[in-house]
Amino acid sequence: MGGSKGDVESGYNVRHGNNNMDQLYPTMLESPQLRWAFIRKVYVIISMQLLLTVAVAVAVIFYRPIPDFFVKTTGGLIAYIAIIIFTFLLMIALYFLHKRHPVNFLLLTLFTIAIAFSVGLSCAYTKGVVILEAAILCSIVVVSLTLYTFWAVKRGWDFTFLGPFLFASLLVLLIFALIQVFLPLGKLTLMIYSALASIIFCGYIIYDTNNMIKHYTYDDYIWAAVAIYLDVINLFLSILSILRLSD
Repeated sequence: MGGSKGDVESGYNVRHGNNNMDQLYPTMLESPQLRWAFIRKVYVIISMQLLLTVAVAVAVIFYRPIPDFFVKTTGGLIAYIAIIIFTFLLMIALYFLHKRHPVNFLLLTLFTIAIAFSVGLSCAYTKGVVILEAAILCSIVVVSLTLYTFWAVKRGWDFTFLGPFLFASLLVLLIFALIQVFLPLGKLTLMIYSALASIIFCGYIIYDTNNMIKHYTYDDYIWAAVAIYLDVINLFLSILSILRLSD
């Protein structure tokens, strides 16, 4: 407990002789090594989710009978609604079972496949160059916001205050989407809606990254990955919608 050994829980760095070199954020009350291990685990899971999403989406796009069935038949519409309901049920199950291994990984895999299937259907009738542009823009935004959040949190910032504002904005988006289903408001309105959605999910990337760094416990790695994965997917779909409508 002396000065030569350092205080691990406060982030004390023995080699450098100060308590700032290895701190992920100021006044850290846990081992920085454990928190970094947790963060790496979350990002490995997200990477696997994104790879699985790309694989499933590509299969849906290039095997034309799948999107044709969902878009051109009544049965396809019913099946698509069933997939949406199934996805929400999986997310609810994940929320309550995300700490129970190995059930959490099984639910996560099914949830990712369901989301990827929806992404594939969204991209099925979009030009390849538009999809590529959306993917590149989304990647740049996600990496930039992630680096910014780590930089800001390192300097003592906390983005928890964004939670209520983002949740309220998300509710407005959902209500607007329901209105759009029954009362289509036109191309310009959809572009505005997609632009607002992009801004909101950019905020969610900062908010959820901040929570991963500072607030999630070590057993919450599945739910932390799900939160950031959904932010990335929704941001991609919002950007894709903007580019598709402007094409």
